[in-house]
Amino acid sequence: MKAPIVLAVDTPDIEIAKQWVAATQDSVSVYKLGLEFFLSFGQEGIRAIQSETDADIFLDLKLHDIPHTVQGAAKAIENLKPRFLTVHASGGRAMVKAAVDAVPATDVTAVTILTSLSEEDLFEIGYANPALESAVALAKMSVDAGARAIVCSPLEIAAIRSAVGPTPHIITPGVRPLSEVGSDDQKRTMTPKDAISAGASFVVIGRPITKAWSDGAQAMKSKARFIADEILN
Repeated sequence: MKAPIVLAVDTPDIEIAKQWVAATQDSVSVYKLGLEFFLSFGQEGIRAIQSETDADIFLDLKLHDIPHTVQGAAKAIENLKPRFLTVHASGGRAMVKAAVDAVPATDVTAVTILTSLSEEDLFEIGYANPALESAVALAKMSVDAGARAIVCSPLEIAAIRSAVGPTPHIITPGVRPLSEVGSDDQKRTMTPKDAISAGASFVVIGRPITKAWSDGAQAMKSKARFIADEILN
């Protein structure tokens, strides 16, 4: 049974990306293809991954520009029909709505506060409020503008779910198996099972699964299944 896992396919090698999909698709519901992947392989690269699986695609471009430009950029990938397309919520209500209008068949997904940022980072950037308050405000504004999904830190899940209600998807990176929490650049983390219990719809997982590839496809398949079972059971 597939788990609500979004696998971050962070590799510059498209053939390896295809093999990762083949190794994990029994456990993974969604594949996240990011900016590096898109700039390297373009729309043909996205289609190549889509041809390997019936799982959904999370196109993580984090669009952030004036509304007209974001609308055009979103429209340019409409034919790919990704399940999710990310924009930065901090681009504002009009920008989020422009993306929503451009890709009505896709769940525009508003990124609130990057999980790599600490509270100190946010204040240095110029945010007036702590991460929790800022993320909730960005999420509410984005849903009001038509976004159907939100990306936030695990630590903001419960507050955002309370603020936006049961319908929007909440997708959270920054989840790690307990043994790995705090071992990398994700500052605000939680275990996958705890994140789902807190109200997340999907959890984004990358390195805890993909690093198993160094031991072969079967090891990666087993790792994905282990984490999926941890979430589901």
